[in-house]
Amino acid sequence: MTGTGEERDGAERDGPWWWERRRAAVLDVGLAAVSAAECAVEGVGFAHEAGLAVPVGVLFGFLVGAVLLLRRRWPIAVVLVGIAVSPAAMGFLLGVVGLYTLAACEVPRRITATLTAMSLVGTFVVMYLRTRGDLAADTLLVLVLSGFIAVALTVPPVLLGLYIGARRRLMESLQERADSLERELSLLADRAEERAEWARTEERTRIAREMHDVVAHRVSLMVVHAAALQAVAAKDPVKAVRNAALVGDMGRQALTELREMLGVLRAEAPKPAAVPLAPVALVGSFDDGPSLDGLEALVGQSRAAGMTVEVLVDGERGGYPAEVEQTAYRVVQEALTNCHKHAPGARVVVRLAHRDGEVAMQVQNGPCGADVEQPGLPSGGNGLVGMRERVLALGGVFVSGPTDEGGFKVSAVLPATG
Repeated sequence: MTGTGEERDGAERDGPWWWERRRAAVLDVGLAAVSAAECAVEGVGFAHEAGLAVPVGVLFGFLVGAVLLLRRRWPIAVVLVGIAVSPAAMGFLLGVVGLYTLAACEVPRRITATLTAMSLVGTFVVMYLRTRGDLAADTLLVLVLSGFIAVALTVPPVLLGLYIGARRRLMESLQERADSLERELSLLADRAEERAEWARTEERTRIAREMHDVVAHRVSLMVVHAAALQAVAAKDPVKAVRNAALVGDMGRQALTELREMLGVLRAEAPKPAAVPLAPVALVGSFDDGPSLDGLEALVGQSRAAGMTVEVLVDGERGGYPAEVEQTAYRVVQEALTNCHKHAPGARVVVRLAHRDGEVAMQVQNGPCGADVEQPGLPSGGNGLVGMRERVLALGGVFVSGPTDEGGFKVSAVLPATG
């Protein structure tokens, strides 16, 4: 089915048969009725010239004119019918409207040009033959008059149809572009919403990881010291006082770190319209966080809790970004926390290697004795997950697992550039 611009102005189809709109159907029925009436009247003269009965000529003209009803469905057939009946001097409206419809619809341009040329030549020949005997004028005047009438009946409707068709296609193209732009904007909005939701999820994960790293280590040491305090309270009051002081220090340090982190969260609350473009796992204040400078103090706290910890450093320390320093510290911190939870009394070795373009750390504990009392610290299973997320977020490598001796090992390698 082909169509013209008159039937595509509406957004929805509500017309019968091949009409997209009811208004288009009414227009075509009206044009077909006028064309049928015109051809029926012209059929009288055709019947006299052809020697037919007048009713036959009228019926023939009526049927020919009614063909215009099909102009949107079969425009080529309508034009061919108009060309075919042009020798009978009927179908003026049929020919004009048919050419306009043909030029405006989406048929190949070569077909439009061919049928236009056929209509032009046919009209010229018919007009020349009919006016040559009626006018007592020279041949040149007849040729000029016939050519003028042929052009007037053929060229204007074709040009108008081409213009309307081009305008319709332009409007459709603009509408498609507008729809495409609307879809793209909708897609961008959906992606922005998804990214915002992803950012919120990552931020919640980061906050949970920070809370775990800050609280778990301090509280684990507090539980270990509290257990030691309970064991020696009656036997060694001096050591009990020292352990109580350590528990107090651990609690104050945990509160201080919690306040600092909550202050960072309040100060760096994201704006509603902002969508982060960088990985949210690294969002935060690294400059105010722990670094490798505090590694000795961290190990000292574990030693004070009764753990045997050996620190081995290989290579010269370079200038690392704040996020690398903090991640390395957190990995060692969480590994020591796991040693307090799962391997009390075991010997722990902390290795730190400064290499060209990277820093590596490893925390390995041996098996704990069978007679060692477990501190009963709860474990949520988030420690190793948090360490892995931190290391992978910086493009590093993380490996953890049991050793052949019955202990456990945590290893991580971080790029020095962050």
